[in-house]
Amino acid sequence: MLDLVTSRGIDNVTVDEISRVADVSPRTFFNYFASKEAALIGDGPSLPVDSRIDVFIDAGAGADILTGIGELLAGASEDAGQDLDLNSRRRELLKSHPELFAIRMANMRQFEDELAELVERRLRADEPHSALGDLELRQKARLITLMAFAAMKHAWACWADAGGSESLSARLRQSFAEMRTMNGTSHSK
Repeated sequence: MLDLVTSRGIDNVTVDEISRVADVSPRTFFNYFASKEAALIGDGPSLPVDSRIDVFIDAGAGADILTGIGELLAGASEDAGQDLDLNSRRRELLKSHPELFAIRMANMRQFEDELAELVERRLRADEPHSALGDLELRQKARLITLMAFAAMKHAWACWADAGGSESLSARLRQSFAEMRTMNGTSHSK
């Protein structure tokens, strides 16, 4: 599919052609993807859908929240698997097609919102009688989420620059550890 779009342009490739190359019916294609653009950009990051979320929420105020987020993301990346060549090709495609980049950014914003909601749940569980109001708690959760996104972006860039020689999950853990070391303090609340 990427070869077709690279050689002929996104507007000159149809779902029928993509389906034929992938040896699936268009109906099957649409069972997995909403559009050819969604198939081209691939899946974005996602949170795990298992007990790891409960472990994160219930970790307690003494546990470092950024470490917990790093473990969630590392676990999710282990589940997803990573193909460096495919990711590199998609990255180049996003650079040359702003409309695909916009879709990718919207997907990332959705993931950011999901993570911020999870962080907010954790903060509420850590301090159920906090003096912070709802707005202040949401703002704190968003700040923690953006810090986590910085570590995530750093991990992905390091992983890609190293040619995928280590696992992305290991690189995520390392980037989160480096962030804690740089801060010199724990961000448990």
